[in-house]
Amino acid sequence: MNNSITIKDASEKFSEFLKNQKRASATILAYTNDIAQLAKFLEGKGVAATTAVNQPLLEEFKENLNSRGYTAKSVSRKINSIKTFFRFLKTEGYIETDPAVSVAHPKYEVKPPRVLSKLEYRALRDACRGDARISAIVELMLQTGIRIGEVANLNLEDYKGDEIVIKPYESHEGRTIPLNKAAKEALEKYLKERPEVKENAIFVTKTGRPFLIRNIRSSIERYFELAGIKDAKVNDLRHTWVYHHLAAGTPLITISKLAGHKRLSTTEKYLKLLGEKKEGAVKLEEL
Repeated sequence: MNNSITIKDASEKFSEFLKNQKRASATILAYTNDIAQLAKFLEGKGVAATTAVNQPLLEEFKENLNSRGYTAKSVSRKINSIKTFFRFLKTEGYIETDPAVSVAHPKYEVKPPRVLSKLEYRALRDACRGDARISAIVELMLQTGIRIGEVANLNLEDYKGDEIVIKPYESHEGRTIPLNKAAKEALEKYLKERPEVKENAIFVTKTGRPFLIRNIRSSIERYFELAGIKDAKVNDLRHTWVYHHLAAGTPLITISKLAGHKRLSTTEKYLKLLGEKKEGAVKLEEL
């Protein structure tokens, strides 16, 4: 076995491992932050070496999170990060036994995907109608189900008129998605108003810089608020697209491929909603 290393050094090696595994940048950031939080807690206990960490210390860290008001879901995510971290350390030979293997996840209810109602997505459309850029982004997400990161990565050459090409990025595979009339019209309207800049990104700021994910998110959230839509997130536009495709009878495997889901089981989770929602299917052009 290799010599023991500090938790700080181990965290850096873990981060490099995740990058080499081509994990999503958001995942790497979350894991890194979770391990940094654990390291700070252990430092307060006088523990710095990876071999000095045991299950009672990890259980104490979990209780500390609970006492500070973290939700069960947040605690569970942090435990997942810790389990992945120590599994990596054991595989690499930095520790002989895994102290996290028996640490249990707290139980919590997994809420079903949030799907916007007809009234809600029509209200959202009305709220952002005067903003061609956000209107096009909202329409693209509602009509194609693409991720917010994929929206930010779209370049001018990715728009082919009747379809858009989603390039592979991080852990997500590339794919080609057809565009319906509503999506094409919204995109064409924006492109006519788009600043004439050298930047290749489809969606840009007024100064010609790429429209970043965080700015897209905050802009859409502002329009959610203006439209009076509560408890909604940007990813719910994607949920809405998946749900209505399923309700309209589109084959599960087709939806899964268009959505870029790695596993069919991810798409299958939406099936339960079909029996719970009273609202029937709508034509995708009516979305």
